[in-house]
Amino acid sequence: MLFSLDGTFVVQLINFAIFFGLVTVLFIKPVGAAIAERRRYIDSVMADFDEYQRRLAELRQAAEAKRAAARRDADMRLAAARAAIAKDVEAVNAEYAGRVARIIEEAQATVQREMAQARSAEDRLVRELAAEMLARTFAAGGVR
Repeated sequence: MLFSLDGTFVVQLINFAIFFGLVTVLFIKPVGAAIAERRRYIDSVMADFDEYQRRLAELRQAAEAKRAAARRDADMRLAAARAAIAKDVEAVNAEYAGRVARIIEEAQATVQREMAQARSAEDRLVRELAAEMLARTFAAGGVR
């Protein structure tokens, strides 16, 4: 007979029940509790990771918004500065154009005065030059 219900079977059944109870109390429950604790820890880490990812995305979005606002502000300030510089350049150009015009007027007035003086003395200078040339001619003619 292969299988018989006798006292050995009952003892083996009781032995198995005691072994199973001990294994359950000493191994399965502590390991199950450790696994459950580890699962809770992993779940909390995953939840923290997801929260940090969400906050990181929010912070990146806020940083990008601040950068965009700063770029717009810088562009506006740069445009205002360029406009102010262009206005200053126009003022300086106008001032120097006025100075140049005055210098040209003064130079033309000086030339006109000098030409008037030269023309007023023209007859006298022509007579003096003619006299000088005649004198040289006669002096050169007398030497021959």
